[in-house]
Amino acid sequence: MNARDPGSGKGQIIYIASDFEASPVGFADDHGPDLMQPTENLNIEAFEPMPTPEEIHARLPMSEAAERSVLAGRRAIEAILDRRDPRLFVIVGPCSIHDPVAGLDYARRLKALADEVADTLLIVMRVYFEKPRTSTGWKGFINDPRLDDSFHIEEGIFKAREFLLAVNELGLPAGTEALDPIAPQYLGDLISWTAIGARTSESQTHREMSSGLSTPVGFKNGTDGSVETAVNAILSASKPHSFLGINMQGRTAVVRTKGNRYGHLVLRGGGGRPNYDTVSVAIAEAALAKAKLPPNIVIDCSHANSYKNPELQPLVMHDVVNQIRLGNRSIVGLMIESFIEAGNQPIPDDLSKLKYGCSITDACVDWPTTEKMINEAYDILRGPLAGRKNAT
Repeated sequence: MNARDPGSGKGQIIYIASDFEASPVGFADDHGPDLMQPTENLNIEAFEPMPTPEEIHARLPMSEAAERSVLAGRRAIEAILDRRDPRLFVIVGPCSIHDPVAGLDYARRLKALADEVADTLLIVMRVYFEKPRTSTGWKGFINDPRLDDSFHIEEGIFKAREFLLAVNELGLPAGTEALDPIAPQYLGDLISWTAIGARTSESQTHREMSSGLSTPVGFKNGTDGSVETAVNAILSASKPHSFLGINMQGRTAVVRTKGNRYGHLVLRGGGGRPNYDTVSVAIAEAALAKAKLPPNIVIDCSHANSYKNPELQPLVMHDVVNQIRLGNRSIVGLMIESFIEAGNQPIPDDLSKLKYGCSITDACVDWPTTEKMINEAYDILRGPLAGRKNAT
């Protein structure tokens, strides 16, 4: 070890002798540098092993009925985005899943409704297991399935897969938000449509992940309402990427993707105003055209488009349906936050006091309102959507 200054005062810069030019690595005190102090995982309390994706799949294998549902859902959405299917797809369901029993109750109701409108509307159940938080709060069913900050993530992954299997076995395809880049290895085979949220559309990690997902991916506009971030995300995800991830055996791997050509834009409002109106849709169409992307737009009836007031979701949907009726061809899908009961509720200390079928995250419309919204859209759009076939 060599020193630039042969003196012995405190604070002198220490160098390591090597085949390369000497470079400073630290400061010496009277006793020299302490090189035995740990330098990593300083804020980690524990590492708890997780079952590998392969092990979870073995415990809850894909059934033939679920596989048919997943593939049919993906192919139908792809056909809609390619303009080979004139229908509109509707992502509808709870803001988040917290009670699998109530969630499956809702799924059975939705399946019956989906069958009634299937010639005009493709119904996909919204199945969100992860909830990004601005600061603190419940982080979703995967992270905290017991709703008590105990974070039994292994249990959450297992129950999430169990729930997705049950939904798909009903013949109802599922859509979700991809948040954790590891979760798709555990659950991705059971998903037909994926969203990237407003807070993560700008994330390079999520753009890279989306380039390798097996589903069509909807990128939401930024929280400020701008579509530029989402347009750039669609472009990025359409290209091949290489990044660190895990394989089915749970080993760290370099993931090399082909690119996902089924990225599309989701308008959810932002910056204090909605963006589902005709002017906002036209601006979004122009942004997609400038980027040489297909004019595929999904309208989220919730979030900033309804000022997070669920009572306004039917008005948003009615407006959008009328845009389609009057000739709009870029709107290919809708999103609705809906559950059995209206509104939302805080998580009580006594979980037995949770209201059945009521959201614990964003407020939702109730089931009767959901039925009315979808049936009205069906009645209005049966004719106009038939004219979309093979449109460009």
